Amino acid sequence: MKRIRLWLMLMVCAWSVNGFAQDVARDILNEGQQLDEFGNPVQDDKKGQKTWGRDTSKVDQTVPTEFHQWHIDERLGTVLPEAYNDTLPHLFQNFNSTDGYYGEYNYTGNLGAPRLSRLFLDREMTSDFMFLQPYDYFHTTPSSILFTNTKSPLTNLQYHSCGTRENGQDRVRAYFSSNINKIAGFGFKIDYAYGRGYYNSQANSLTGGSLFGYYLGERYDLHAMAYWAHMKTSENGGIEDDKYIKDPESFARSVRSRDIPTVLSSVWNRNDVQTYFLNHRYHLGIYRAGELSDSLKAAMPKDEELLLSLGSDSLQNEILGDTLRLATTLDSLRQAWKDKQPEIPREFVPVTSFFHTFKTQVLNHNLYLRSGLNSGYLTRTQPFYGQSFSGTDETKALSVKNTVGVQLREGFNKWAKAGITLFASHEIQRFTLPDSTSTDSLSVLNRYVENHITVGGEIQKMMGKTLHYSAGAEFWVVGPKAGEMDIHGTGDLNFRLLKDTVHLEAKAFFKNVFAPFYYTHYHSRALWWDQDFKSETHTRVEGTLKFDRLGTSIRFGVENISNYTYLAYANKSTGEDAEGNTTSFTRNLEVRQQSGSIQVMSATLTQNFHFGIFHWDNAVTWQHTTNPDVIPLPTISLYTNPYVVFHVAKVLRVEAGVDLRYFTSYYAPAYAPLMNQFAIQDPNLTRVKIGNYPIFNGYLNLAIKRVRGYLSVQHFNESGGNAFLVPHYPIDPLSIHFGISWNFYD
Repeated sequence: MKRIRLWLMLMVCAWSVNGFAQDVARDILNEGQQLDEFGNPVQDDKKGQKTWGRDTSKVDQTVPTEFHQWHIDERLGTVLPEAYNDTLPHLFQNFNSTDGYYGEYNYTGNLGAPRLSRLFLDREMTSDFMFLQPYDYFHTTPSSILFTNTKSPLTNLQYHSCGTRENGQDRVRAYFSSNINKIAGFGFKIDYAYGRGYYNSQANSLTGGSLFGYYLGERYDLHAMAYWAHMKTSENGGIEDDKYIKDPESFARSVRSRDIPTVLSSVWNRNDVQTYFLNHRYHLGIYRAGELSDSLKAAMPKDEELLLSLGSDSLQNEILGDTLRLATTLDSLRQAWKDKQPEIPREFVPVTSFFHTFKTQVLNHNLYLRSGLNSGYLTRTQPFYGQSFSGTDETKALSVKNTVGVQLREGFNKWAKAGITLFASHEIQRFTLPDSTSTDSLSVLNRYVENHITVGGEIQKMMGKTLHYSAGAEFWVVGPKAGEMDIHGTGDLNFRLLKDTVHLEAKAFFKNVFAPFYYTHYHSRALWWDQDFKSETHTRVEGTLKFDRLGTSIRFGVENISNYTYLAYANKSTGEDAEGNTTSFTRNLEVRQQSGSIQVMSATLTQNFHFGIFHWDNAVTWQHTTNPDVIPLPTISLYTNPYVVFHVAKVLRVEAGVDLRYFTSYYAPAYAPLMNQFAIQDPNLTRVKIGNYPIFNGYLNLAIKRVRGYLSVQHFNESGGNAFLVPHYPIDPLSIHFGISWNFYD
């Protein structure tokens, strides 16, 4: 009942805001018009009579549903077109999966749990706000917001659920967007996910919301966003003995997932984040007459037609008899005809833009220890501050960044084949950490304040259909990160080959970066370090070849990394049973730097087949790392999805199939609950492999008009085996999921 009440409340709120937005838009559009007692504009008697607030002379029209969407580059504010994915029924059953649309993420189990991609080329580099990265499934950034220009207010409501009151998962999402007028709009997104978990002490609660708006004027445009989120994760440290999953028959009786003992209880990680973003720009340019196609241009009348406008036949004959007078008269008539033609509207062509981007982010990360830590879970017997492992560890981070720049716009004349941008930015960062080694109090704090100044530029060509490219560089010139650099470039070539369209894409970058702040400074009860590292360099080259008609995509990339810095998480066995199997572990987390270079190569083949109603989508990735102890990767990752698509009564779209996720075994990164991060297993100590275990999911997708729904059975091949996506964190047992999405345009 609680779930139903929550769902109904969100629907009412969304519809209420929807109606409010329509009233605001109507008031603006009807400004200056006389309104009746119902707030509707009064019609002229000649155009139609009003009867009780409605026009009886007109037939009700269908609500327009046309809209287009875009997102923006959060550094420069560049507008990037985007498709609205929530209207696509294909793969809707995977929308709410924490392991991604194609099962490419490792995660600790349960909805909204921390996750890490198995595909190295898809991983983001560790940032100073690293605690948010494991929650990219949920966390909203300025560049991920979809701005919408719509003819009718757009509302999308979603609900996803599975399980029972004891172990169930629920997620409610609401997206709303409405135009104020043709060049301005606003909207919001609300997201709530709650997973109780199939194992003890595993519940997750994530709540977030964002407000956004835009204005796209002739000389001035603006994009703005405000976002907040609360993300709370219960930490159980994994199960105490993997045999509960790998060999359940070794136990005298069957054990439910809730009966399996876990390492931790009453331990939580919590992240509270706020983001405020504004990008606006002012354009300088020129006005020029718009060009009309030949079919729209009015043709100059013939001479005899011009003379007919004189009316009198005698006057026409008189003019025709005088050659000089005829020429003068025709010139006058031609000019008079031109003067009567409607003026071609002039269009504003931006030549130069000045822009300013403001972004501030506030993060509060807490680790709550309510029952104390098991001493067997830690290698350290005493905390660095205080006398107890119970309590709260807290760190805060603040970033305020301003970027200003000037852009010479692409395409303002035939010689401007590319746009050029120059910019500079200033960022102030402040990190707050406990700074006491001898007292229980957390009130003794140390603040680290850093100022960074960067300069950079970019050249970009995005117009046209055949060739696009972008190349840029940014250099850190002042502050602790002075010497960092980011040089990058992308390009794509699109052309016809026989009866197919071919897309060739290329990416490359060279980055020289310093370790993120929390790799150099971190203070807590169980973990404490202050250290310096050399800068690390990343050099990557990547290419993708796509064939539209064949449904084929080939992606290949190689990256070289020097002085790689990473978290190492030692899973050292401390107890064994009579058969020599590990029963308990100690865990000691630290930051390490690998001297020398590591190379990572990756190739992905995507092939989609289509025969009538039968479809078969496939994606297989091969990866190789020259140092698997530091960057462990599965050699093969596979996703395959055979399904059928058909229609019932020509209106109900049905998609039914079974998908498979599989990857070869490897020493995957373990999860460190005391830091809310993934870390490498120490190769010199006992390690655990995961993988070589298929995961089958069956599903049924339904779509009719504006409504989509699904029913899926996940992990229906549950049995004894290596059913882990993270060491010691089992995959959820067989579970039935359903979801619904509904679009409203009114």
